[in-house]
Amino acid sequence: MSEPILYPSIVRPTRVRYGVLAFLGVLALVFYVDRLCIGQAALSIQEDLEISKDEMGWIFSAFTLAYCLFEVPTGAWSDRYGSRGVLTRIVLWWSAFTALTGAAAGFWSLLSIRFLFGAGEAGAFPNTARVLTRWFPPDRRGPAQGLINTLALIGGAVAPVAAAYLIKSIGWRWTFLVFALPGLLWAVAFYWWFRDDPAEHPMVNEAERDLIMGSAPAPGGTEHPPIPWRAVVQNANVWLLGSVLACAAFNTYLFFFWYPSYLNEARGTDPITTGWLAGLVLCGGAAGAMSGGILIDWLIRRTGQRRRCRCGLGFSALASAATLLLLGAQTDATLLSTLWMAAGMFAINATLANWWGAATDVSGRHVGALFGLMNAMGGLGAVMSPPFLGRFVQYLGSLGYEGRAQWTPAFFVYAGVLLVGAFGWLLIDTTRPVQAEAPVTSETA
Repeated sequence: MSEPILYPSIVRPTRVRYGVLAFLGVLALVFYVDRLCIGQAALSIQEDLEISKDEMGWIFSAFTLAYCLFEVPTGAWSDRYGSRGVLTRIVLWWSAFTALTGAAAGFWSLLSIRFLFGAGEAGAFPNTARVLTRWFPPDRRGPAQGLINTLALIGGAVAPVAAAYLIKSIGWRWTFLVFALPGLLWAVAFYWWFRDDPAEHPMVNEAERDLIMGSAPAPGGTEHPPIPWRAVVQNANVWLLGSVLACAAFNTYLFFFWYPSYLNEARGTDPITTGWLAGLVLCGGAAGAMSGGILIDWLIRRTGQRRRCRCGLGFSALASAATLLLLGAQTDATLLSTLWMAAGMFAINATLANWWGAATDVSGRHVGALFGLMNAMGGLGAVMSPPFLGRFVQYLGSLGYEGRAQWTPAFFVYAGVLLVGAFGWLLIDTTRPVQAEAPVTSETA
């Protein structure tokens, strides 16, 4: 009697990479809750600490300015030392300063706290991008990037609603302490579970390791080569990607920090309604972030035209957003206006995963540092937006304008900036990365 034929079983890859993605998604959600809850609290803070709109604009920007200044060094640390320790430090720092925001005694103390908050939070997204390059193959990063951006904006949508109810119940100072707690728990769990190198994670089997490491770059160590700064400066794509992100950020920070005040003062909504409507706009952004990640991967797979797909999506989305922004500003019905604004945020954020992919393509081996550089350049738009709008609205108020007449003209400026960003996308060529122009060797300066 013959022996039965035994066929080798196929070992399926484990799914530890999805656990990594879950950690990054929760990180993004908490990141935006803690960053944006101050927008809902702004009117209470202004009244309690006797701060003007102009001063509040600078407080909003203090966070973003520090965030931009520390993006590159924090991203470079992750390239050199790995993301596990750097991300843990980032989250512990920002959670502490979230809590300290509630202890502010006046303009200068709040300005200092928000600046240090931004310095600590810098590098979170460059580190996130770096983790994705080590845990996901390139053809599977689009949806992952889209999910992270989506959860970030869901956090932004949750922030004004949760803040509205918490402020009503316990006041704005204790609200910031409550918002600080989730980050502390995340940092402890992440440091215990995560590993920079998939090969070192005890739960990863050989099949998943091969799936990941077959196309991902080797994890960086202390021998990471120097950044070719001359090639970085000479690469037009670095400047273009930073510029289009600045145009988008100039607009999103309108909604992040000032939109609740706009609803209250220009539309006459009460604080709870303001929280829900502000959250609705950011929900539109969350939907756009997820849809954009799926769409750009589908377009590239279907056409094989990476550059054309990235540029086409970026241009059409930002041009559409400019139109929708103006429709929202001109619409009389508050709910319908909010829906137009939400559609505009959908369009703006549909470019996020596309931008992450383009920035990763251009960065080459130095994803942490160069992604941080381009993200910091984009942050200049975020830095300029809050003080611009605060001063602009305060100036129109000094001329006697009130309500919508005091706020609506600013939306034309924001729409114009979006159009500049739209045309900037048409000039980007992700087939010309920094590393291709100056290969990194031991002699690279």
